[in-house]
Amino acid sequence: MMSEDPEHLLVVYDDHSDQRSLSLDETSSTEESPNETKLSLETTNDTIPYIGQRFATHDTAYEFYSEFAKQCGFSIRRHRTEGKDGVGKGLTRRYFVCHRAGNTPVKTLNENKPQRNRKSSRCGCQAYMRISKTTELGAPEWRVTGFSNHHNHELLEPNQVRFLPAYRTISDVDKNRILMFAKTGISVQQMMRLLELEKCVEPGYLPFTEKDVRNLIQSFRKVDLEDESIDLLRMCRNIKDKDPNFRFEFKLDANGRLENIAWSYASSVQSYEVFGDAVVFDTTHRLNAFDMPLGIWVGMNNYGMPCFFGCALLREENLKSYSWALKAFLAFMNGKVPQTILTDQTLCVREAIAAEMPAAKHAYCIWLIVAKFPSWFNAVLGERYNEWKNEFYRLYNLESIEDFEMGWRDMVNLFGLHTNRHINTLFASRSLWALPYLRSHFFAGMTTAGHSKAINAFIQRFLSAQTRLAHFIEQVAVAVDFKDQAGEQQTMQQNLQNICLKTGAPMESHAASILTPFAFSKLQEQLVMAAHYASFQLEDGFLVRHHTKLEGGRKVYWVPREGHISCSCHHFEFSGILCRHALRVLSTGNCFQIPERYMPLRWRRVNASVKVFQNSLSDHGERVRLLEGMVSNLVAESAKSKDRLDMAMEHVSVLLERIREHPIPVPVPASRYARNDVFT
Repeated sequence: MMSEDPEHLLVVYDDHSDQRSLSLDETSSTEESPNETKLSLETTNDTIPYIGQRFATHDTAYEFYSEFAKQCGFSIRRHRTEGKDGVGKGLTRRYFVCHRAGNTPVKTLNENKPQRNRKSSRCGCQAYMRISKTTELGAPEWRVTGFSNHHNHELLEPNQVRFLPAYRTISDVDKNRILMFAKTGISVQQMMRLLELEKCVEPGYLPFTEKDVRNLIQSFRKVDLEDESIDLLRMCRNIKDKDPNFRFEFKLDANGRLENIAWSYASSVQSYEVFGDAVVFDTTHRLNAFDMPLGIWVGMNNYGMPCFFGCALLREENLKSYSWALKAFLAFMNGKVPQTILTDQTLCVREAIAAEMPAAKHAYCIWLIVAKFPSWFNAVLGERYNEWKNEFYRLYNLESIEDFEMGWRDMVNLFGLHTNRHINTLFASRSLWALPYLRSHFFAGMTTAGHSKAINAFIQRFLSAQTRLAHFIEQVAVAVDFKDQAGEQQTMQQNLQNICLKTGAPMESHAASILTPFAFSKLQEQLVMAAHYASFQLEDGFLVRHHTKLEGGRKVYWVPREGHISCSCHHFEFSGILCRHALRVLSTGNCFQIPERYMPLRWRRVNASVKVFQNSLSDHGERVRLLEGMVSNLVAESAKSKDRLDMAMEHVSVLLERIREHPIPVPVPASRYARNDVFT
């Protein structure tokens, strides 16, 4: 056996945190304590390490000790190596230790760098196995020269030890399956269930966890962002070649790298023409794989379902980036500014909207504010949290600004929130989220919790699993197409439902023939309640109040000759649906139909609104795009059955012949046919 004089050994620590936490006697290379020697001599089980045990390589010794540790209920790691006569002259000794050996070193605090307070599992455990290299008859081998299996912590049960990081492995076959699953966009939980079924194992008994799968998917995404950007632009150009109505815009930085990109689909532009009066610009999501903020424009259609308008990927969350995104969006939508735009409480977004959309009413999404309440007020209010939240909702739904501000002061006094910074911030920005300040602006019902859930569910469809940046635009397209198909089915189900008239009033049947079932249900609620109100004519209008009240009420102004009616509650301005007060006045004045202007195009059935929509389009290109959308819908509906297809082909053939026979008085210049695309 070669000499192991400590004076000729150079100690190299693989983990510097263990230098002072594990005491191994440098001179006890071949001699161990009597108890340990007794253990190794008495056992005949080859799965337990013993002094003198031989291995061909140190990796073989590591694998053996690792398997032993797994059976015992712990895992191991390489602790340190020792080489003779300097580094690079060859290893002569290796130490393998329990995963809980050593102690966590004290980190140097850096005020400019955020600290992550992660709890360490190390507790100074002394269990280890030492192997030394020997050469006999010219054949090198490794022998166990030290072993201790005494732990200062509890060992794990067999059903627990498999969760240690050392024993959680994903095979190459499973990696390929997970990559394939990730491309389909299914969630990690669904991936785990599918793999469990494929391997016929009970839930929770795969050799890896959901966290391992998420980390693996994350590693798939860690590719060169510059190459990803090139692929993404190439993808957009390919889509543009196939669909000239697809729109996208991008910006490169000074080094020629992709800085921002935004895009929208032809169907989204068409939807925005009718439903772009109220828009949500959601900037609360990120593509974590590429650390890029994501902006999404969505709205609500005439059937009360979310509709997608556009997307933007940005490099930075700042005023410059958001201003660029808003400019690109307006270019996609032919410069049409929404009446109302809802966002998160982000200052730079607020400034960007003020600069790029000064005519739009900017407001905060109430559901994004409420989502922060538990972290803001739960600990502060304790058992009174639910009581406070009920009072907040009561104040939020008030109609009078004076009542709101007086009630807010009372609420602050009642719950002792004078110095709470979140309460003070909310009150300072009250004109951007509280309904008493917003009722005179149109929101299409997008302040409700139900609509917020629908929007979030749609967004999650393409955020659940992204692998490549270039694939993300496909994922969005698939999600939009899925939403459109689901929307068609829900629309059909709504239209097939038998509408039950509850009042028998001519106005009700008239509205039922024009409005979508979703919009009609909202109007019907107001019609039913209108019967409980009394109207009193005044010199300048009407006073309408509930029949049980002797004071208060709403002022309604009606000019029959002009077909104009308005109410001080601003319900129509806020929702696009006439209120009970106005309906009561119309009924009193023997009005049997709701005036045309108070059944907005955006709440009408498609058949009832197409003619109005056509008349509202003055630009030739806009009318061409509308026709393209109608033809696309015709093909989609006709392809659902053979009878529909035969009917469509018969009628379209006749229509095409009639159009060809129709004279063209003046040729339209080619420039008028040119599509107003952002990218050419």
